[in-house]
Amino acid sequence: MTSAELESWLKEEQSQSSGWSKDDGSSETVGHESGRKIIEILNNNPNKDPEKYDEEDLQHMRKVVSYCKRHLAQEEKAKQNTESKSYKSLKNWGHDPLKS
Repeated sequence: MTSAELESWLKEEQSQSSGWSKDDGSSETVGHESGRKIIEILNNNPNKDPEKYDEEDLQHMRKVVSYCKRHLAQEEKAKQNTESKSYKSLKNWGHDPLKS
């Protein structure tokens, strides 16, 4: 997903209806927070120059890749049902299963 697509998705109410809630008392999910971090990373380095990522960016990107890979292996329904929590959760993490 592009940063614009992800930003638009995260504004939708359905983006907040899946995933684990954070422990800070907010209603935001871990995946929703991750999506905001992904947008920040993409907007800070639109040309995707490897030299411009800092260690925190790289650590978060590794976390995102790991989550998506694990989730896709476990949840085939994410590709079949756009109303499933799996589909919505993957989109929060910046991956649209229908595009892959």
